[in-house]
Amino acid sequence: MSLANGRSYLAIPGPSVIPEVVLRAMHRASPNIYEGELHDLTDSLIPDLKAMAMTDQNVAIYIGNGHAAWEAALANTVSAGDTVLVLATGRFCIGWGEIATYMGITVQTIDYGDAASIDLTQVEDALRADTGGKIKAILAVHVDTSTSVKNDIAGLRRVLDAAGHDALLMADCIASLGCDRFEMDAWGVDVMVSACQKGLMTPAGISFVWYNAKADAAHPARVSRYWDWRARTDPDQYFQYFNGTAPTHHLYGLRAALDMIKAEGLDAVFARHQTLARTVWAAFECWSVDSPLGLNIADPVNRSHAVTSVVAGSPNGDVLRRWCEHEAGLTLGIGLGRSPADAYFRIGHMGHVNAHMIMGVLGTVQAGLIALDIPHGTGALDAAARVIAAG
Repeated sequence: MSLANGRSYLAIPGPSVIPEVVLRAMHRASPNIYEGELHDLTDSLIPDLKAMAMTDQNVAIYIGNGHAAWEAALANTVSAGDTVLVLATGRFCIGWGEIATYMGITVQTIDYGDAASIDLTQVEDALRADTGGKIKAILAVHVDTSTSVKNDIAGLRRVLDAAGHDALLMADCIASLGCDRFEMDAWGVDVMVSACQKGLMTPAGISFVWYNAKADAAHPARVSRYWDWRARTDPDQYFQYFNGTAPTHHLYGLRAALDMIKAEGLDAVFARHQTLARTVWAAFECWSVDSPLGLNIADPVNRSHAVTSVVAGSPNGDVLRRWCEHEAGLTLGIGLGRSPADAYFRIGHMGHVNAHMIMGVLGTVQAGLIALDIPHGTGALDAAARVIAAG
């Protein structure tokens, strides 16, 4: 007998749970790609994608995952031999820097480790030291999916301005878009990247780059035809949106997902994610008493509302994760980019999630702690329920 039989729950931090309405929108025959409904649908996505990023600027759509968006953002703004400053707070900003290195770009990295946010004073010092203006762009992750840290992107704009530095501010919002508040224009971000499979609740396969006039002015004289964002942003013909055949079914799914977000209201979406994140934190703060368990990010201000990274001690992370999946049908995220990996796990609470789903996750985790005899404090589920009850 296995209690995992039945509908499983994928609680990893992306791809996230796909709503039935999105799946139904995608479950259709291929449309005419040359004219008609698909063209109108694609045109309708643009203003809504801008609204998600809180920008009046440009957005380009790519057939690819977040790594594709990383490369597209770099290809349109910096060239081989230029220098970028990578502010690493986990695996993913390091990964963005690796893409830059492969492109022949010089990467200067400030690494804040796996449990801390960006130190703005240190960044300002680095910018002031760059008297020759070698640094062409700052690469930062709003929420790093591996560590669950949330960085102060608006603060980076303030230190750029205070230092009088002209570098582009580039932000990765792959984990945070539609979960944690992000305001591209108000926060002074020049380039923003994201993808569809997390807060946008659509199967992985398309990504986005938003950019302003300052970023476009940095456009190199020669850009790969595929990565060039200009035709995608202002196409003369429909196929230029995607430099080829459109990702038709993804577009139908994305349209349905954006409609769901509009119906709920973006502020309400943010509030829901905040409450559900605090529910998870409340449980772990109880479990962590006299226990190897703990939240990876100590300060709640620096914690994501989309994902929570948990320190469990080796090998508890993997042992608990496997028990939850194979004995109870709950899939948690691995300790990605951590060492030792089996000391960590992650809970995704992004996109199409609600109170009973999160309470189910926490109840299952507690069952696993009991079954595996992992030491843990008491009162976790009561504490989580109080957060839900308070709304």
